[in-house]
Amino acid sequence: MKKILLISDTHGYMGTEILEKATIHDEVWHAGDWGDMEQTSDKLCSITKVRGVFGNIDGRSIRKTYPEELFFELEGLKVYMTHIGGYPGRYKEGIKAKLKSFKPDLYICGHSHICKVMRDKLLDLIHFNPGAMGNKGFHTKRTMISFAIDNGKLIDINLLEYDRNKE
Repeated sequence: MKKILLISDTHGYMGTEILEKATIHDEVWHAGDWGDMEQTSDKLCSITKVRGVFGNIDGRSIRKTYPEELFFELEGLKVYMTHIGGYPGRYKEGIKAKLKSFKPDLYICGHSHICKVMRDKLLDLIHFNPGAMGNKGFHTKRTMISFAIDNGKLIDINLLEYDRNKE
């Protein structure tokens, strides 16, 4: 079993609530728009294993470190992650073809700053968008998702919600 902390759209923010949760998870997955490399990726990598993709606001250092898309399998669960991809019924152009080809059990994206957990019955997958943990954007709450993968199954799925910090 692996415990995963899923975040996105930190936009350079890496508060103690993220770092503390990272210490009790086996991996942190970031769905893009990291912001500053030293403030985000470097801090997380010093705590636990990190997987992620770059987002539309990310600069050269993040783009050199993380790909635009990630396809992988963990504990028998197939995962596809990208930053901008849409959601069931409203996929970005080209995403549905990739989902049909790779056939992930879990499809993850960020970008919208809106937390979503949805099932796509047609493609037989679960979609996660963890929302945004940063303070930049229109969202009023900062969110991330904690879950576990056990023998190919998603278990213990929890939404972690925080007030937005004033800047």
